[in-house]
Amino acid sequence: MWLFVMFDLPVGTKKERKQATGFRNSLLDLGFEMSQFSVYLKYCSSNEKTESLETKIQSRLPFGGKVDILAITDKQFSNMKRFYAKKHQKNDDVPIQIRLF
Repeated sequence: MWLFVMFDLPVGTKKERKQATGFRNSLLDLGFEMSQFSVYLKYCSSNEKTESLETKIQSRLPFGGKVDILAITDKQFSNMKRFYAKKHQKNDDVPIQIRLF
C-alpha cells in the first residue's frame, strides 16, 4: 500500500507558517517523502502499518487547513503517470523490506 498525505494549510501569519512547517517535518520524521510541495507519500507493508500512520498523522494535525489521507495499492500506484520537466518519470519500485529478526 502507498499512503498519500495531501494538505492545504494556512500560512498567512508567522504562527501558521510555523505550524505548517512543523506538520511537514513530522511527515518527514514518519518516513514520508515529498512528491510535490503539499503531497507526501510513503510505502506501507500492511494495512496495520497504514492505520498506525493515519493515527499518528491525526495526532499531529495543525489547527486550520485541510488534510487528506489516501491509501492506494501497489497496482494502482504503478498505473500512475508521473512527469518531471515534461519527461515521463518511472514510478518507484516497492522498497526492499529489511528483516531485523
